[in-house]
Amino acid sequence: MSTPELSGAAWRKSSHSGGNEGNCVELATTPERLVAARDSRNLSGPVLCFGPAEWCAFYTGVKSGSYDSPGAH
Repeated sequence: MSTPELSGAAWRKSSHSGGNEGNCVELATTPERLVAARDSRNLSGPVLCFGPAEWCAFYTGVKSGSYDSPGAH
């Protein structure tokens, strides 16, 4: 897969992040219909890109707690 075009991406921060400089994730969609995710504290850092099916599976896993650390709740 080629590198997606992100130069004009409209990044959105989670409404759950608040303004406390905590662990924040920003998302954007690309012209290739990918969902891009990055750390809002490291804007020039790595970006993860998900196709529609992969994003759906990842999002479902996050919502169900599949990726939570033991004792996180």
